[in-house]
Amino acid sequence: MRIALGLEYDGAGFSGWQSQPGGNTVQDVLETALSAVAGMPVPVVCAGRTDAGVHATAQVVHFEVAVERPARAWVRGTNAHLPPAVAVRWAVPVSDEFHARFSARARSYRYILLNRPERPGLMAGKVGWCHRPLDVAAMQAATSSLIGEHDFSSFRASGCQSKTPVKTLYRFEISRQGDQVIFDCCANAFLHHMVRNLVGALVYVGMGRITPAGFAALLAARDRRLGAPTYAPDGLYLMGVDYGDRWALPQQGRIMAVPQLPVS
Repeated sequence: MRIALGLEYDGAGFSGWQSQPGGNTVQDVLETALSAVAGMPVPVVCAGRTDAGVHATAQVVHFEVAVERPARAWVRGTNAHLPPAVAVRWAVPVSDEFHARFSARARSYRYILLNRPERPGLMAGKVGWCHRPLDVAAMQAATSSLIGEHDFSSFRASGCQSKTPVKTLYRFEISRQGDQVIFDCCANAFLHHMVRNLVGALVYVGMGRITPAGFAALLAARDRRLGAPTYAPDGLYLMGVDYGDRWALPQQGRIMAVPQLPVS
């Protein structure tokens, strides 16, 4: 049978999502925990692989298993075998047609940037940091060029394995909450380092190094060499994965609302 599972994690102590020989990844610890509950190896497939240091409030995975367990066993039993930084929120049986990655219609991310002269202490590892004052209004003006379908090569990591740099960005909003600048974005899919590269370029806009028009020109240039440095992973969170109404998955952990998309 196939099970869909939602989880949250603090990515600061992990080498990313994807399994590695060293074993220090979220996928590794989750598969080990699930295998302990199932009594057999349980490989998983996730909605979106996150980099080292990146967090998630609403990651979604699916796995195949030949044994039956009540939903509470997949949640509480798995959590009993997981390290404190990873927690399963929910588990539900799904049909074989469901796929955590390919059934997803959109993903939402949030980047939290501490904008004050002093570095973070209490929030170290949980936020990015910029010590210089930022013009959030200019940054907001720059995001208008991002909405819609574009070639995002200017914000793509050199090692990105996506088949195409063309993605559809449904939303990109920036707001200030006290000394934090919040970046919220939603797209059908994201390139490797895309959000962190966008944040880096928008910080340059906020500092006056790039104008909003120059930011639009950077997008149109399709050249990563012209962009700003990749921002730290600390402030990045996978906040939600949208599958439409068909699968009726639980919403625990999904913090950001997904823009209205065509019915699937």
